[in-house]
Parts: sequence; structure tokens; C-alpha cells
Amino acid sequence: MRNLMQKSALVLALFAADAAPALAAGSEDEFKAAYAAAEAANKEAGKLRNQWTTTANTLAAAKKAADAGDFDKATASAKEAEALAKASIFQATSEKTRWKDLEIR
Repeated sequence: MRNLMQKSALVLALFAADAAPALAAGSEDEFKAAYAAAEAANKEAGKLRNQWTTTANTLAAAKKAADAGDFDKATASAKEAEALAKASIFQATSEKTRWKDLEIR
């Protein structure tokens, strides 16, 4: 169990690190592309029945920032939301069979 939690934490950190370059983003087109990718990943997580509420909150923050015209912040939030959605997908797929390792025998 502890090993699984450590691996999950590592993967989450890697996904979060992938979102870090988003701070250099800028245009409305970049935001739209990042937001579409985040929505697609979140939709995939939904198919796996493992959407995280933090992903929805981050998508909402991205939309709010874009509506205010702050596309740097909006793009960064959209990329963060995509990383969260991908992490939830990873969690759903890895835990699909890992629960068997926790069964008392």
C-alpha cells in the first residue's frame, strides 16, 4: 500500500511539473488549445468514473481568467487542469487491478 501511494505521488508530481512551462504561455489561441486538451482529458477521466473535483475547479478558474482577458493565467490553469485529469486517469487505471494486492489472504 505504501509503495503504491509513493508511486502515485511521484506520478502526480511529474504531471504537475509538466504544467510548469505553462507560465510562459500567452495568447488566446494557446489558451483555447490548452483548455480543449484539458476538457478532453477530463472527459476521459469521466468515462473511467474518476473525475476529480479539483480538475473541475481548475477548469472553472481557467475559464474565469480567460473571460477577464488574462490568457497567461488562463493557459496555466488549463494546463494544470489537464495534468490533474491525466493524474486521475492514471489513478483509475492503476487501481483497477492494484486492489487485489491489498486483499488479505
